[in-house]
Amino acid sequence: MASNLAPQDLENLQLRAVRYALAHGLLYLPPGTQAAIPMSAIHAPIALFPTPFPRAQFERAKSLQSTYNTLYARIALDTWFLDEVMGTERGVGKVDDFVGKLWTGWKALRDEGLHQVRFIVSISDLCSHMVRPLHLGLFRSDYLLHVSEDNNVSIRQVEFNTISSSFGTLSQKVSEMHRHLCASTGFYESSPYLQALNLPPNNTIAGLVEGLAAAHTVYDVPSSQILFVVQPGERNVFDQLWLEYELLEKHSIKVIRLTLDELSSCSSVSSINAPLFITPLSTRGVIPIEISTIYFRAAYTPTDFPTPSHYTTRFTLEKSKAIKCPSIPLQLAGGKKVQQVLTQPGVLERFLSDEAHWGLGSSSPPEVISELRASWMGMWGLDVGGDDGVNRAREHAMNLVLKPQREGGGNNVYKEAVPAFLDSLPLEERQAWIAMELIAPPKGMKNYLIRAGGGESLVEMEVMSELGIFGWALFGDGVGESEGKVREKEVGWLVRTKGKDSNEGGVATGFSVLDSLVLVD
Repeated sequence: MASNLAPQDLENLQLRAVRYALAHGLLYLPPGTQAAIPMSAIHAPIALFPTPFPRAQFERAKSLQSTYNTLYARIALDTWFLDEVMGTERGVGKVDDFVGKLWTGWKALRDEGLHQVRFIVSISDLCSHMVRPLHLGLFRSDYLLHVSEDNNVSIRQVEFNTISSSFGTLSQKVSEMHRHLCASTGFYESSPYLQALNLPPNNTIAGLVEGLAAAHTVYDVPSSQILFVVQPGERNVFDQLWLEYELLEKHSIKVIRLTLDELSSCSSVSSINAPLFITPLSTRGVIPIEISTIYFRAAYTPTDFPTPSHYTTRFTLEKSKAIKCPSIPLQLAGGKKVQQVLTQPGVLERFLSDEAHWGLGSSSPPEVISELRASWMGMWGLDVGGDDGVNRAREHAMNLVLKPQREGGGNNVYKEAVPAFLDSLPLEERQAWIAMELIAPPKGMKNYLIRAGGGESLVEMEVMSELGIFGWALFGDGVGESEGKVREKEVGWLVRTKGKDSNEGGVATGFSVLDSLVLVD
């Protein structure tokens, strides 16, 4: 897109992009930051030009989000389904220690009396004295463009994220940066598409905060606050802080940021389904603060739980009546195994057809179900049919990615690495892995990437870009006029761009840069 630009124009664009990022909070903490009060920051990794993306496919991805919001809300409320797919008796939890510990803790809380959900099959159920909890999801559905054998280009889903769906706020900042470059330089007329009318708006900050504020409002304790559970030494802190600032400035809602370590000594829940109170070290002697909503930006990976006490703290939070974002069942619903099981005949229809008598809003017509299925690649479990799943994966290895039940990037096995991995995979661990056909993105797309901090010169390379669509869902009792209604909304988007030869895609793990879109017809 920019190969015809003079070197001085490229340098000026890079300077303007870096200055804008530094001036507008498009930031990371530097590597190795240890001080409690950081003294410096660097800009996040960014793409110099927005990525061309078909307008119709962008609108299609956005239109699917409401259905996905409702789908994963219903999955989180189906205790039987999650027990079967993710539990330790018959599901993934048998062979995946992290999933197993989460499920076991959740099961113990249910046995102790944690509010749980049953199918709504009669008016007597609706009038039951049993109160079902509220859940909040801040979701992101990720897509790549796929070029089929007949050269049709359409979106294909990579994964659906139900916990710590990050970079919503920085994605808005990158969109604004590209709009600034367009307004100030016109990108030096490097492409006829690079006009303001082709740069779609992105208001993800307000959209995600709308979901958090909705949960806080429904909790209905005016003095309560929202808890952000964060990782120690978080470099991506500014992506979280923009949400905190928006909550305070636009909704007058205060936020407390604490790690699981800190929560182990300053949080308390008197009994199952009781309020969660926090007494931070800085406010000892002050009346404890009640928490309305717990927003997890940690607790999605085994490294967040180095000791058994970390799991104990996580389960203490879960047993409170605070609204969890996500609850353990909603976190489990985001597992790769669930994504694979949904592709099996009849499973998606179970949640979205007329037979799904959940009272969670209107049923999805068959064409919507077909649209969802059309956005998926082929996938199967390695445990399918005895050795059939593994043999099939070995046969098609060069067109496959193997995925475990992990978030955060850097966990998958690709192409030529598949056969050796299958040779080393113990029989009992097959159930924890799925095989997914690789998406074939368009070729010949180039961009200039600026790594975090600007320490490198501008790097031009052939790239591929992943689109993420954000949404939120608040579901359970007390959300709307009907029992179990889902309040949900599509609220923004994210683009991550990487070199075409890079298999992994995480920004935080250093594989990708943040980007935005220029829509083309």
